[in-house]
Amino acid sequence: MNTQSMKSTVERNGALFAFLILFIGSALWKPGIFLQPESIRNILNQNASIGILALGMTLVIVAGGIDLSVGSLMALAGVLGVQWMNQALGTNASDPKGIWVAAASCIAIGGIAGLINGLLVTSGKIAPFIVTLAGLVGFRSMAQAFADGGEVRAVGSTFAALGQDGITIPALPFWITTPLVIQWPVFIFFVMAAAVGFVLNRTPFGRYCIAVGANEQAAKYSAINTNRIKLWTYIIVGLCAGIASLCVSSRMNSVTSGQLGNNAELDAIAAVVIGGARMSGGYARITGTVFGVLMLGIITNILTASDVSVYWQGFVKGVIILLAVLIQRGRSD
Repeated sequence: MNTQSMKSTVERNGALFAFLILFIGSALWKPGIFLQPESIRNILNQNASIGILALGMTLVIVAGGIDLSVGSLMALAGVLGVQWMNQALGTNASDPKGIWVAAASCIAIGGIAGLINGLLVTSGKIAPFIVTLAGLVGFRSMAQAFADGGEVRAVGSTFAALGQDGITIPALPFWITTPLVIQWPVFIFFVMAAAVGFVLNRTPFGRYCIAVGANEQAAKYSAINTNRIKLWTYIIVGLCAGIASLCVSSRMNSVTSGQLGNNAELDAIAAVVIGGARMSGGYARITGTVFGVLMLGIITNILTASDVSVYWQGFVKGVIILLAVLIQRGRSD
């Protein structure tokens, strides 16, 4: 392999190499923590909802947009979804029917909100930053209004099982000494990652997203309906926000209107950027986003294990985002 091809390989798989370096370094530093299957499972469980958000955010960013409203949208979808589920269970509906009500409500609210954002961006010709900034404030306000500023707790026991149960990995010699449960949100995250990766890399819609983000004017000259492509990216990220909300609220068996999804949009954007996507649009890799999510989880665990104050952890993440952007700019130069 010559120098040029090696450099190209490193650039294409930069997120993977960075993840491996970070994981190996943390494992050598504190093997009693980072090599334990329970620790790996907890990283996945705690970051599955951010990963689901990041998948939708990848499509928005690759098409040249941004969505700052998804964290607040998670709160709104969760509050209404749990409230409507409780109403259904209050009419003597079965627990499974209540879960279907919650799932349909969260996903529908996410999709409708994404549609509104997309229409304001495409038909209203308003900058994505302004539209979604308004959504960040507005959706959170609506969530707190519907919940009277407090918490909405799910009734029944089946809803919690959706977020806390999952696939059981049996005990194995020398490593997994007790059975582990990979929760359903983690399974949903990886299934969605495979689906979104297929869409981005193997379908006309994915190629159009890349074309619109790389050069919107050229895409128009190529007879691509750029407004329709951008509209669908906002609908998809809205649907992802609804699914992420369902995963978090079922895991906690409740929704705190002022806290659910707080800063989730920033973590999702950070994962996409760390994964190698260009903020200007035109390039992203779903595998990079997945590894970006995992790196954020490991970094959080490293900071916690190092007794770094929670108030400084956001600063560290901000520095990492800046470094990722600087590295990308160096590549483009």
